[in-house]
Amino acid sequence: MDSFVNHLGQPVGFPVPDWHPPSLPARAALSGRYCRIEPLDTERHADDLFSAYGLDREGRLWTYLPVGPFESLRDCSLWMDTASRQTDPLHFAIVERSTGKATGMAAFLRIDPKNGSIEVGWLCFSPLLQRTVSGTEAMFLMMDYAFSLGFRRYEWKCNALNAPSRAAARRLGFTFEGIFRQATVVKGHNRDTAWYSILDREWPDLKKRFLEWLDPENFDSAGRQKNRLALRTDSPEGNPDDC
Repeated sequence: MDSFVNHLGQPVGFPVPDWHPPSLPARAALSGRYCRIEPLDTERHADDLFSAYGLDREGRLWTYLPVGPFESLRDCSLWMDTASRQTDPLHFAIVERSTGKATGMAAFLRIDPKNGSIEVGWLCFSPLLQRTVSGTEAMFLMMDYAFSLGFRRYEWKCNALNAPSRAAARRLGFTFEGIFRQATVVKGHNRDTAWYSILDREWPDLKKRFLEWLDPENFDSAGRQKNRLALRTDSPEGNPDDC
């Protein structure tokens, strides 16, 4: 609890006198060692993404998303045409440096400069991106960019029944904050939403540990990690995936 009081003796939050609203995230690329985050573009990314998502034969990737699965490249492209023009959500493709192929998507959304809050969402990692170093680096790059702009709070929200997403949030250093019951209706079903966050004051230490994990020295000749990324060890929600 904050230990600050006003002139009436009432408890109030800690002062933030030197904080100013951050700039909006730009529709620009972010480059890492293993992947590149590119503004979503139908011409550049639709073929790759539709092909990569097609490896998910059962359509499990789309269960908790408000769109998909896409039955045809045309359907995927039509959605992408609209999504790529939006500014909130601001959609990106995740491109593997080793292949030059887009293998997943993510977005910034609920962008609130006035209060310094931003969310990462619309996460759809194809089987080619799941449990990879590139997938982890993509999340790091987006976090680092948001905090470099001056955001105070970085959010992750997901369907409370989406166990893989909740495990990923904990592995990436997010703190569980609670569940908003009956928050929305998605594809005709109730959604209780689990909330997670990382704060700006937590980021320097988390960033250091991300960089240590992403260092090439942390991987053997077969690409296997030597040390796991374990940014949170107090999770009551089970053990996260390795990558």
